[in-house]
Amino acid sequence: MAKKQLWQDDYWLLLMQQYLRRPVGIKPVFSRSMVDLSLELHITPQELHQRMGEIARLRTPRIERLWQEYSQSPRRLSRAVSLLRSMKGFNSGGNFFEGVDIQETFERDFRPLAEDERLTPIMLILVLDLYFRLTPATMVSQTPEVQELARLLHIPTALVVDVLDVFQHCDPYLHRRDVSLSHLLLPCTQVWQRYGNGDARQLADYAEQLKAYYL
Repeated sequence: MAKKQLWQDDYWLLLMQQYLRRPVGIKPVFSRSMVDLSLELHITPQELHQRMGEIARLRTPRIERLWQEYSQSPRRLSRAVSLLRSMKGFNSGGNFFEGVDIQETFERDFRPLAEDERLTPIMLILVLDLYFRLTPATMVSQTPEVQELARLLHIPTALVVDVLDVFQHCDPYLHRRDVSLSHLLLPCTQVWQRYGNGDARQLADYAEQLKAYYL
């Protein structure tokens, strides 16, 4: 069992640097920069987003002091962040994570699949969201929505179609009798078990947020 990762005051510098990047303000939960920082700190994007809101509101005296010191001096903030990142063991179980056993959870959703390094679980989630917007007859390369998602994810359209086909084998309502031999069957089944039997509207909302990672 992993120990709970505690927020450290030093992290405010990293988060404030994100906040001050143009356009200044709270960044989307799953923007690439927020996710990258999240993976670096092993703290969920949702928690970082919540704490970024605290920066916007100058919620504590600590945040106010940091704001007064760094908000008008991006170079000083950059130096402070560089020094912080140069600390021995940062992001590798050293000083920053001393006494904390890192057990990846949400991070795996952003890692390439062992079965196909072109894909990640969040990409499968986006394809699953598209799956519920289409019919089997339209899960083909010629469908504009399929082409649009392929462009967003920077993968071949044929790969999106392959994933859609595997999801058909996961769908209990289709009663596909042929057996899927796809190497993507296991990761697609895992994503289906997490999201395929839930509220499609919640999945759609989540997928819309995830798209910010690719914009």
